[in-house]
Amino acid sequence: MQEDKIVVGLDIGTTKICVIVGRRNEYGKLEVMGMGKAVSDGVVRGIVTNIDKTVSGIEKAIAEAEEQSGINIGVVNVGIAGQHIKSSIHHGSITRNTSDEEITVEDVNRLTNDMYRIVIPPGSEIIHVMPQNYTVDYEEDIKDPVGMSGVKLEADFHIITAQTNAINNVNKCVRRAGLEIENLILEPLASSLAVLSEEEKEAGVCLVDIGGGTTDIAIFHDNIIRHTAVVPFGGNIITSDIKQGCMVMQHQAELLKTKFGRAIAEEASENEIVSIPGLRNRAPKEISIKNLAHIIEARMEEIIELVHTEIITSGYENRLAGGIVITGGGSQLGGVKHLFEFMTGMDARIGYPNEHLGKSKIELVKSPMYATTVGLVLSGFKAVDDRENHYNEKRNQQQVKQQVKKETKSNSGSGGGFFGRILDKTKNLLIDDIDDREDY
Repeated sequence: MQEDKIVVGLDIGTTKICVIVGRRNEYGKLEVMGMGKAVSDGVVRGIVTNIDKTVSGIEKAIAEAEEQSGINIGVVNVGIAGQHIKSSIHHGSITRNTSDEEITVEDVNRLTNDMYRIVIPPGSEIIHVMPQNYTVDYEEDIKDPVGMSGVKLEADFHIITAQTNAINNVNKCVRRAGLEIENLILEPLASSLAVLSEEEKEAGVCLVDIGGGTTDIAIFHDNIIRHTAVVPFGGNIITSDIKQGCMVMQHQAELLKTKFGRAIAEEASENEIVSIPGLRNRAPKEISIKNLAHIIEARMEEIIELVHTEIITSGYENRLAGGIVITGGGSQLGGVKHLFEFMTGMDARIGYPNEHLGKSKIELVKSPMYATTVGLVLSGFKAVDDRENHYNEKRNQQQVKQQVKKETKSNSGSGGGFFGRILDKTKNLLIDDIDDREDY
């Protein structure tokens, strides 16, 4: 049963490693049972660079989540990101034996599975194959071909690839931490499950997940994922700019960004000054909030320009009625929503993973910072593509029907259906009666 299923999401990020344990409650919402966090020292821009440090981070986060939830964690859904992620569109087709029979879920799956065998650049691996629109006997733009009649079934597929080395390193870290991977999921797809509504996906929406090392992009239209991309800049590069521009320590730069940072310099007051303790017997350093905002704005503008370029490249710029949804730790920077609206001319909102969350003891989970991890847990209960959820339901119903048929056959196998069963029961009663009289 889905209600009894417990799913664990593991987000190996650039700034943090996060684990969330969750299950579905009776209302279909996600109930968070436990959460664990650890500092991520072995990951740069979404790619694992130090396996030992990453393994110890995973172990620490898992131990904390196990303690909170009271559950031994063995299997996890893991997110993958990084500049090495590439997406492309490929065309595939299969020819069926006859047009008389309806196209089945098996036919659709056969076509999808064929796409895993396409030729891709060496050193890469396919992690997701996502159908766009189908074509049945040259009739185009079909969203769901199951139940139609036709001989030739074709489709365009959005194929996402990742570097084999990057995948192997993630697998190695998770295995060394004593865990198994159930699913490896692209992080923007996981985030989309947590923060986007069905209406937004249908109307057309661009999800922008600003993490520590990367900014992930996912574009949806007509409830289908159309484009994905990873920009190799995130919150950490802003911290690095502050460190150099204000000549402060790394941890001081991070605190300046999170406590006093604004993405729009005009909104910052010229008279506000922050005093930072000096290094070893040196005088405190005074930093203008206005100057700080100028440093942040310059880098945020660059990130937004790269995001806007990806939106234009996708060809869906004028079809996104849902605008932009910003999530991830970087979305908590003051004024970031207004800067997105000003630079792209599109509506924007901050995405909180509240929509699918039920009552939870851990309020921290509702922050945009944990959208990816919440999405990784949700991916254990549903697929990104609604059609896949529908097909899975159909498949389950078919399996139940087949099971019932088998049971009916085995019951009726003892000579003549209903009357056969009555005769069997009568025989059993007679035998029991004889046994009783013998005892007597």
